[in-house]
Amino acid sequence: MLSQEEYSEHLYTEDEILLNVKQAILESGMPPVSVTPGYGRLLTMLVRLSRSSRILEIGALGGYSGICLCRGLASGGMLTSLELKADYAALAHRHLELAGYGDAVEYRVGPAMESLGNLAAEGQKFDFFFIDADKENYPNYLEYAIQLARPGAIIAGDNIFLRGRTLNTDRNGPAIQSMRHFNEMMAHDERLTSTLLPAYDGLALAIVK
Repeated sequence: MLSQEEYSEHLYTEDEILLNVKQAILESGMPPVSVTPGYGRLLTMLVRLSRSSRILEIGALGGYSGICLCRGLASGGMLTSLELKADYAALAHRHLELAGYGDAVEYRVGPAMESLGNLAAEGQKFDFFFIDADKENYPNYLEYAIQLARPGAIIAGDNIFLRGRTLNTDRNGPAIQSMRHFNEMMAHDERLTSTLLPAYDGLALAIVK
């Protein structure tokens, strides 16, 4: 019997652009950890529904999520993507260009915490945030997202269950503890209205008040 996620994905077909991104990631030896197709479609919908014109992505990988975000982007909008590794950012940018969004994205290469500090110092503000990077910094990324958010901005955080490790009380490594803290912040921070989606590896969603 199909799982709920498998059933959902059988109803949809990934287009050639996104399939090519996934193939290039594999061929490049990068970890195959792009956002799932179902949540990629959700990101596009949420960006479009919120009419976001400024998006901040923390973790570019090969550009799969960047394409999904740009597909919902308001006309004339811009995606700012933070990526630790220059070769990852270069591959992601190439894929965004092939998808027709090369002029709608800028990459900042280096540790995300440094880039976030620079964005804050520049007075930058954003309508939408997608967090999908190193898990130990998720609480820090969330705090920066709230600081950089316009009122009503949406924050999305991927992989909140860490393939079940977040739920396993026998596992207490640094990444797991940070993810639990992130989830608790999303659920209880009075600056946010939020929910957690349990499909795939989990997605946290919040609106900044």
